[in-house]
This record gives sequence, C-alpha cells and structure tokens, in this order.
Amino acid sequence: MEKLRLGVNIDHVATLRNARGGATPDPVRAAMLAEQAGADGITAHLREDRRHIRDADIGAIMEATSIPLNFEMAATDEMQAIALSHMPHAACIVPEKREERTTEGGLEVAGDQNRLGHFIGPLADAGIRVSLFIAADPAQIEAAARIGAPVIEIHSGAYTDFDSEGDVAARDAELARIVEGVKLGHDLGLEVHVGHGLNYDTVAPIAALPEVRELNIGHFLMGEAFFVGLDAAIAGMRARMDAARA
Repeated sequence: MEKLRLGVNIDHVATLRNARGGATPDPVRAAMLAEQAGADGITAHLREDRRHIRDADIGAIMEATSIPLNFEMAATDEMQAIALSHMPHAACIVPEKREERTTEGGLEVAGDQNRLGHFIGPLADAGIRVSLFIAADPAQIEAAARIGAPVIEIHSGAYTDFDSEGDVAARDAELARIVEGVKLGHDLGLEVHVGHGLNYDTVAPIAALPEVRELNIGHFLMGEAFFVGLDAAIAGMRARMDAARA
C-alpha cells in the first residue's frame, strides 16, 4: 500500500510568536525541525488578518526546507497574487472568517462553482496543486470534481470534537460520513486528503483508509511538542499512521 503522507501545520508556532511579539518562537525553525523529523510537507495558512503566519514566513519556509509547502489560503485576489508570486507546491483553498478561532467548516463549493472554478484556474495553470478543504458532503465533493480541482481535503474537525466530548455515537456517525466521502472522492478521480483536529486517539481509523493519500495535522502536534519535543511528537504520529496503514 502506498505510503500515507504527513503534512505538518506550523501555524500555531507563529500564533505563539505573535502573542508576545518579536521573532520567537520561529515557525521557520519549526518547519525545519518537522522536515528533519520525517514530515512529508509543511502546511501554513496565511490569513487575511495575519494572526499567525506572516507574509515573510512563506518565502523563508520555502527557502529553508526542501519538502513541499501546502499554502492554505482564502479564495481572494490578494491570496491568489501571493500564491502566484511564491509558487508553493500546493494551495489549499479554505473558508475564512475573521471572527473564528480556527477553520470551522468546509468550503462552500456547490453554491459557488463558477467563482471558484475561475479562481483556481490561474493557480493550476501555474503548476500549483490545488486542493479544496470541504466537508464530507457528497454535494461538495461532486462540485469539487466538476470545477476541476484535482485534490480535496476532507474536514475531520467534527469527528475529533465528538471524540473529545465522549459522544461515541456522533463520533462514529461522523467517521462513517468521512469514510463515504473519501470513497466518493476517490471514485470521482480526486486525490483525497484529510485534516483538522486529528490526534493520537483519532488518527488510526482515518489513516487506515487506503484511498487517503495525505493527512495534515498541526495543533495537536504543536501542543504535544511542548511536552515531548517536536521530533518525538511527529514520530509518535507517524508510528500510529504507519501501524494503521499496515
């Protein structure tokens, strides 16, 4: 079975830096350490309000690492221009609201097909791998395929939230939705990724799905790194992913 890739999101290193001001902790250093620890890619979300990753971080991460950068971005002219100027390996289009603490749901593709189809065109033409961050909703998955997005990333936040709340029935129902969404995306010819909120307790059922090609995990790994170090946190996640895949 093909190796499951792990993308490490380093946003919250920048969140901590920005809370105090100054230059530390440095998200570029976190990206370098993640690469050394075996990450297959780095994910960074440049938000409109620059609450964590800043513009200068993007170029610095790309210069300091040799693994792909997955540039998370809203579907705005500003972010499209930034992506085209830096040319990251991938651009993941996400919904964005200034008032949210973190990305709360998937992108509305089915109701915005024309605009999003035109938006992703220049990115794809430039050779950037485009993905859409969406819920495990058949209507959204089918719309992503219709507008020509080669990759989808299915939002796993509700699944992990239900697990942490101890709501087993809701967790299992959400997991079943993800399983069906992954299969549908694969059947439609899309490359399927999953991300948001995954941790040591919730990663195995997702990693075991053979159609899933990549997981993007950040907040949990950064939190675990406070206690065991980033290399050990990533190694622990990789071990669980590989065991589930096997």
